[in-house]
Amino acid sequence: MEREFTAVIQKRGRWYIAFVEEVPGVNTQGRTLAEVRRNLKDALEGILELNRELAAKENAFEIRREPIRVEV
Repeated sequence: MEREFTAVIQKRGRWYIAFVEEVPGVNTQGRTLAEVRRNLKDALEGILELNRELAAKENAFEIRREPIRVEV
């Protein structure tokens, strides 16, 4: 399943910093736009995978996953 998120990227001196607007804690830096984009994608994939693993461990009984939509 593919989903789309919003990357916020700023140039700070010689570095770019970036975070994902919709997922707190997903942030990174890089010397180039390409590097910061790669790093951000890796960080987001890692956080999403970790959250799924934690949910499975904490809820050893029945887990229900369903989409939730909001208008922003």
